[in-house]
Amino acid sequence: MNTEKLEQFREKIRAELDRVVDFWLKHSHDNQYGGFFTCIGKDGTVYDDLKYVWLQGRQVWMYCHLYRTVKRFHRKEILDAAISGGKFLRQFAWVPSAGSSGKCAFCLSRDGKAVKVQRTIFSECFYIMAMDELARVTGDQEMQAEAERVMDLLVHWVRVDPSGLGRLQLPGDTPVNNMAVPMMLLCLVQQLTEGRAELAGKYRELGQWCVQQVLQHVQRDGTAILENVSKEGKELPGCQGRLQNPGHALEAGWFLFQYAVRVGDQELQRTAMDKFMEVPFHKGWDQQHGGLFYFLDVDGHCPTQLEWSMKLWWPHCEALIAFLMAYRHTREPRLLERFTQVYDYTFSHFPDADHGEWFGYLTQQGSVALDFKGGPFKGFFHVPRCLYMCERLLDSLLGDSCDS
Repeated sequence: MNTEKLEQFREKIRAELDRVVDFWLKHSHDNQYGGFFTCIGKDGTVYDDLKYVWLQGRQVWMYCHLYRTVKRFHRKEILDAAISGGKFLRQFAWVPSAGSSGKCAFCLSRDGKAVKVQRTIFSECFYIMAMDELARVTGDQEMQAEAERVMDLLVHWVRVDPSGLGRLQLPGDTPVNNMAVPMMLLCLVQQLTEGRAELAGKYRELGQWCVQQVLQHVQRDGTAILENVSKEGKELPGCQGRLQNPGHALEAGWFLFQYAVRVGDQELQRTAMDKFMEVPFHKGWDQQHGGLFYFLDVDGHCPTQLEWSMKLWWPHCEALIAFLMAYRHTREPRLLERFTQVYDYTFSHFPDADHGEWFGYLTQQGSVALDFKGGPFKGFFHVPRCLYMCERLLDSLLGDSCDS
């Protein structure tokens, strides 16, 4: 592909990132209680003031990362918002009675009262990301230490004793390796160890363990990535075992690829491309209407998830990152063709030209099903992370950086 086309991609992505950032700066800040509104309607109207902890953490991380790495976002209003969000999290996120070591709430009232706790690790994961990235931009070593402390707690829950999560151990509940858990821990390893040799040593074995756990999801002689497998890496019976999530597999693909590049593992790079990018894309792309299905059943049964055939924003974001990242390192034309295919669908369906930001939920045919811009699961994260990473990858491909 010629340089002109790559520059067109970069120009469009750069402009879209600016629009998305502006939307959240304008509409999401709670100047009274701190933190961020995430239930935001099509035109920016707040329709619910509940605050979801993982989305608070994601927004702090995203603001800090943009502030730290992109010159045009090195702005006081962005840093101030991130600091406000971090303060809100540190003051209200932890619920001491939720477990023996305490646990982050999933959802808070506007003024910080705990509303709901989930028995998973994901609120804590994004708390760690927020604290670590905020520490990087403020120099607050206490926050970095807190991020490490919570990370060690998560590792204990996942690898040693899950009782701190507060889940009952029921006799019919088979232990499962859910791909989201090792994926997120691998993401956190890369977050915490960036530029820190001493932590790279501390978490080296954990990173290797995460990779092996993710690789267990390559099943059926390499023809499928299954979302859930047994603790021993075997296929599970029933709907749970047959479940495929193409977008999640693609996200795992670029996590693995990024890790493989960092440690110089060529074989893992190839596995990431061939198994975690090509296989889910081939199975997940809707040949009739375009776009990636949300869920699939590996045996062709109708998935039990009611939204299985919808086209969601975040799988397309992950596909854009995955294929452009792999192309950046290999220059294999098929990878850029995949990126272009996803790009054309994504930018013709998700962005809202009238109000800014992206719609998140489309029908199988590609029309808008839910017109809000943020909710309990969609905040300031997947879209800006995708646009940011793609802009940087295109900068690298073009041999320069217009805004380092």
